[in-house]
Amino acid sequence: MFTGIIQAIGQIEAVSPFDGGVRLTIDAGDLDLSNVGLGDSIAHNGACMTVVEQIPNGKYLIDVSDESLRCTAGLDAVGPVNLEKAMRLGDMLGGHLVSGHVDGVGIVRSFDPVGDSRELIILAPVVLAKYLAVKGSVVVNGVSLTTNWIRDVNDGCEFSINLIPHTLSVTTLGAIEPGQRVNLEIDLIARYVERMVSLESK
Repeated sequence: MFTGIIQAIGQIEAVSPFDGGVRLTIDAGDLDLSNVGLGDSIAHNGACMTVVEQIPNGKYLIDVSDESLRCTAGLDAVGPVNLEKAMRLGDMLGGHLVSGHVDGVGIVRSFDPVGDSRELIILAPVVLAKYLAVKGSVVVNGVSLTTNWIRDVNDGCEFSINLIPHTLSVTTLGAIEPGQRVNLEIDLIARYVERMVSLESK
């Protein structure tokens, strides 16, 4: 489990294909790896991945399967990546409960200044529309955020998020651009509520 509070911006330094996926070399940047070992989980742009090898100087390797590549964005090329280590019992829950399982890929519609902040509007796939609510929680590239408004459209559901300067400076979202694909995870509680309601209606 994760919180959606990004702990560091890392860098995908190399992408090495293998039969069934790719192996990524990650430079962890300022992420503290002193308590990270083989088999531990780290979220990369919101996608939970397993450390398969540790290398000196704050680097490690992860394997990303073809299935994960199909369901995510930003894990197939060199570039910056949001990093968060898995929660431990007793950790502060600063964001919301996040599983690290990407539910869908959204498209950035716009990213416009609003004072010192930015308004980010994203188009989510139709299948995620029922899980999005005004002032609800959503994860974008691993970052726990709150929706301002939602609007159902023909090709999905648009939602708006306000990004304050701090969030822009400590995550990769500050460099986001219209048309970019982003990883989305819906609220964990909404997922279970939908399941319970669907069973009760049968």
